[in-house]
Amino acid sequence: MGFSRAELESFVGATVPDLVGPGLRLLFVGINPGLWTAATQTHFAHPGNRFYPALLAAGVIDRPIDRRNGMTDADRRHLIERGIGITNVVHRATAKASELTTVELREGGGLLREFVREHQPLVVAVAGITAYRAAFAVAKAQMGEQPEPFEGARLFVVPNPSGLNAHETVDTLAVAYRAPAVAAGIVA
Repeated sequence: MGFSRAELESFVGATVPDLVGPGLRLLFVGINPGLWTAATQTHFAHPGNRFYPALLAAGVIDRPIDRRNGMTDADRRHLIERGIGITNVVHRATAKASELTTVELREGGGLLREFVREHQPLVVAVAGITAYRAAFAVAKAQMGEQPEPFEGARLFVVPNPSGLNAHETVDTLAVAYRAPAVAAGIVA
C-alpha cells in the first residue's frame, strides 16, 4: 500500500484508537500519530519506523508485524495477549511531531496520566525524550528508567523509533525497548 502526498495530507488531525486490552503490563507511548499511522489506523506504521522490528529483535514480540498496510486483527491480539498496549501523548495526527505545541503536549501529558490511572499498566515506556520533557516539564530528564513512578507504574523514556531519529538503529532500539519489557515481566 502506498499513499500520495495529497492522500496522506487528508489525514492531518485524524486520530488512531488506543491499542489496549485486559492484563495490560507494558504501555508504549508515542508522541502523536503520523499521517501514515492515521491512514492505516496502526500505531508506528510508517515504513521507515523501526518500532516493530526493534520489538522483534528484543524478544518483546515473537513474530514480525507488517504494519505498513495496517495491522491485522491477529497482530493486535498478539500484542494484547502479551500484555502490550500503545497510545500517544497527543492524539492528533501531524506530518511531523514538531508541529505540536507545548500546550498540546502538556495537555496530552495530563490525559496520559488519567489513562495510566484507568488502565494500570505495570510499566509505561514513552518513546521520545524531547516530547517527554515538554509534556511533563522535566527539562533534565534522561533516557532510561525515571526515578519517580508514573501514576503507580514504573516509567521509562526510550528513544523515538522514527526513521528520522538517525542516532538509533533497530539494534539500539531493541536494547532500549527490552528494559521496560523485562521490568513488565514480558521477557526474562
